[in-house]
Amino acid sequence: MTNPRWMIAMWFGVLSLAVGVCGAVALGAEPHERNWPQWRGPRATGEAPLADPPLHWDAQSNIRWKIKVPGEGSATPIVWDDRIFVLSALPTDRLADQAPEPHPDAKTSPPKNIYQFVVLCFDRQSGRELWRQVACEAVPHEGRHSTNSYASGSPVTDGERLYVSFGSRGLFCYDLSGQLLWKRELGKLRTRFGWGEGTSPTVYGNSLAIVCDQEENSFLTVLDVRSGETRWRADRDEPTSWATPLAVTHAGRTQLIVNGTRRARGYDLATGEVIWECGGQTVNAIPSPLADDRTVYCMSGYRGAAAFAIPLDAQGDLTDTDRVRWSFKQATPYVPSPILYQGQLYFTRENSSVLTALAADTGHVRFGPQRLPGLSSVYASPVAAAGRVYFVDRDGTTVVLRHGPQLEVLATNKLEEPMDASPVLVGTQLFLRGKDHLYCIEESKK
Repeated sequence: MTNPRWMIAMWFGVLSLAVGVCGAVALGAEPHERNWPQWRGPRATGEAPLADPPLHWDAQSNIRWKIKVPGEGSATPIVWDDRIFVLSALPTDRLADQAPEPHPDAKTSPPKNIYQFVVLCFDRQSGRELWRQVACEAVPHEGRHSTNSYASGSPVTDGERLYVSFGSRGLFCYDLSGQLLWKRELGKLRTRFGWGEGTSPTVYGNSLAIVCDQEENSFLTVLDVRSGETRWRADRDEPTSWATPLAVTHAGRTQLIVNGTRRARGYDLATGEVIWECGGQTVNAIPSPLADDRTVYCMSGYRGAAAFAIPLDAQGDLTDTDRVRWSFKQATPYVPSPILYQGQLYFTRENSSVLTALAADTGHVRFGPQRLPGLSSVYASPVAAAGRVYFVDRDGTTVVLRHGPQLEVLATNKLEEPMDASPVLVGTQLFLRGKDHLYCIEESKK
């Protein structure tokens, strides 16, 4: 660990109080901004403001290292300084004494064998494994969608502790050297059709938030980062969803914003009180909210299309009112989250490679819907840095665009490995997690 606790609190608290979660870089923000501490990056928007990653690569060029990652997992890695943290679920050959039975409504079946739920730490410069911890061993009580995994929620760090969710298997907190500090069980979730879990935890100051939307008894809870003790818990009138909460401070008040099938909601982070809510989303809300210094953007796109720009000073029920800044009901994403970059929103239609770009302040179309050439189905969420936007498809192809008011392809790069995890941008490096390997991509120095 390289930074004391008071500095970490300043990055997450004072930075947001001064400029909003996506505002200009403030004094003391650099350690947070130069890393990738959560699944949507330092600003929770998909942007890496201090990165300048490669433009071109393939299996033979600009691969600094490539390592085998054991087990299965679609969780996006995170990076803090020279450490990369990756989650995985490893099936063992040990069978359960009594295999779980699927719920009558499920379209999947639980496995019969025991899994190890593993946290891995790698050296960023070499790919060498630094440590490995088995968080728990268990037989999953549910099956999972054929495109899901038992390690799909990304970890998060505040630079001092690492917070890991394996869903129904529990929440685990480690120091950055791999020592377990605390763990919590929040109960077994019953997901829609037994498709499995996938939301990531969110850390803000001394609060750790996790949403547990399921087919009954859904809830949102906030824990103390130091002890894992519950600060508050709020019941939610929501079916299963997979969106990660967003914490953002506006006008001196910190909100925890959660997307959902029935409504997007903003909660007071300190108390759990609902500040505002807005209906109109689609079934199976997966994309995570994004925010700038005055607006939060919520999208969903399964069996419909919905995008809403909601003012951060909103209060009460905004459904079907003119208090919503703008709405857009075409070509919104299902699994991938959108990206907010330099005042422009980019998002793909459902899980396809059809791209739309909007002006964030007005909702006006900059371009699209327009197909990204060379890409197929997309699960990974886009990322951006140095005036470029990166899209990765499920076959391992990455298309790099020039940021701007029209679609301009700068490069198309292919790795022969399926990919569902989102890219990670840190410094001059780009990290891609494939089905079997983790890649560090960096331009070769000649």
